Amino acid sequence: MAFDGITIAGMVKEFKETIVGGKINKIAQPEPDELLLTIKNNKTQYRLLLSASASLPLIYFTDKNKTSPLTAPNFCMLLRKHVGSGKITAVTQPDMERSIEFRIEHLNELGDLCFKTLVVEIMGKHSNIIFLNEDRMILDSIKHVSCNVSSVREVLPGRDYFLPKTQEKANPLNLSKDTFYDMVYTKPMAVSKGIYTSLTGISPCIAEEICFRASVDGSLSPQALNDAAKEHLFHTFIRVMEDVKNGDFQPNIVYNAKGEPLEYAAIPLTKYTQAEKKDFPSMSAVLEQYYAQKDQITRIRQKSSDLRRIVQTALERNRKKYDLQTKQMKDTEKMDKYKVYGELINTYGYNLESGCKSFQALNYYTNEEITIPLDSTITPQENAKKYFDRYNKLKRTAQALEEQLKETYDEILHLESVSTALDIALTESDLSQIKEELTECGYIKKHYTKKKKALEKSKPLHYISSDGYHIYVGKNNYQNEELTFKFATGNDWWFHAKKMAGSHVIVKSNNEELPDRTFEEAGRLAAYYSSGRTAPKVEIDYIQKKHVKKPNGSKPGFVVYYTNYSLMIEPDISGIRLAEEL
Repeated sequence: MAFDGITIAGMVKEFKETIVGGKINKIAQPEPDELLLTIKNNKTQYRLLLSASASLPLIYFTDKNKTSPLTAPNFCMLLRKHVGSGKITAVTQPDMERSIEFRIEHLNELGDLCFKTLVVEIMGKHSNIIFLNEDRMILDSIKHVSCNVSSVREVLPGRDYFLPKTQEKANPLNLSKDTFYDMVYTKPMAVSKGIYTSLTGISPCIAEEICFRASVDGSLSPQALNDAAKEHLFHTFIRVMEDVKNGDFQPNIVYNAKGEPLEYAAIPLTKYTQAEKKDFPSMSAVLEQYYAQKDQITRIRQKSSDLRRIVQTALERNRKKYDLQTKQMKDTEKMDKYKVYGELINTYGYNLESGCKSFQALNYYTNEEITIPLDSTITPQENAKKYFDRYNKLKRTAQALEEQLKETYDEILHLESVSTALDIALTESDLSQIKEELTECGYIKKHYTKKKKALEKSKPLHYISSDGYHIYVGKNNYQNEELTFKFATGNDWWFHAKKMAGSHVIVKSNNEELPDRTFEEAGRLAAYYSSGRTAPKVEIDYIQKKHVKKPNGSKPGFVVYYTNYSLMIEPDISGIRLAEEL
């Protein structure tokens, strides 16, 4: 997950093919550290996003427009003045650095042809966008860096521009074998680290990928490699660099088991042998997709944090309550003993003397002789009554606890299902529906405030099986309820993870007999969208919808069924096609 020199090289190739020769039509600065250039070329309009954000520096094409401030910042006004209608004549990357230079041709106030350079440095917290004149003197930058901030380089108007060389790294595109050996194999560190710390523009991810392609363990030291392995690693490195030189890029994203973006690169990442990979037509498409998904996941997690805290607090409270009720129920197990004590006192205690502290009697239920404790201050009949009173009290407690235990257990199951729904939530509308459920169930107080703009209604996920059958997955309890009892018909098939929180999965059977492969794919979806999604295998119950019932007064999404089929399946949904939302 690094915006390295190879990613930059992929972007430069894309820019050369699209915007070189194009005219800058509009310049906007929607954020203090971000520019949005609108460029027209070959009857096509491109929006180029340039971000020097310290946390997420980026550069890529985007279809989305951004709202600009009413008063344009000074840097934006300067660019508009000089290159507002300029022509991009070249895009270059100096020595595989994380920097892109846009050479722009324009006419000055006198009508003379002039050239300027816009430099975008993608260097983490040191990222910047710098505007240079023909002599490569800084006219201005989106971030000013004085000597008080950096002792390496000042970025201020009037200073000469240069790329800071904070590390002695070699350009990997024109590297000789001897230099590679000297820089990588002589360092007292792992081979992969030796590659990315010695060569410009190589990220740890790419260094590990090169080692993997060469069948070399990147965590080994150079001394652990024999001559053949060193030779093979060097030639593998050269082949990767040849692809970069020739512009032979294959932009791709690797996804983890949860479907979240794990890594991206401009070259194929073969080291992720088990992960799902997706190719894209351009690096811009990769970056926009990757960071949009990352941003969406982060944003949804942030927005759901309050709901998670409410659910987690309620879960902990109910689990403690359940443990206490279980302990109290265990204490009621001795009630039958008190009943027997009372009966035996009434049966055998007629000749007991007053003041006895205990007496022995034959328990006619077990044919065992037992010792019954007595209160010496009261009569045997009063002792019997005391034991019967204890029995009746514990009996009433047990009856009440039995009902309370069921209520508490159902509450725990409901909260676990809400917690799973929060894990599945992808959009704000998903969270809105979960919040509505928590409000209806009394976990969140109702606040009667000014009505906000309604969000688009959240809808179930819609998949299509390999055999063409439509499969629907509820993302929360309301959707589960609607899918099972309003959307599905009697002969459709219903799937759910056994004895754990999860989504209701409905397969529309069209009154046909489903193929085995569709059963398996629906089972995989039910396993994946459940609290057992990280387990190696999950047991799935499945049954025709007509056999699924909803108990009166039960929580949303709660069902019962008495006969079902089961299967054990991996929670892996790779290869199952996501169609659209219902």
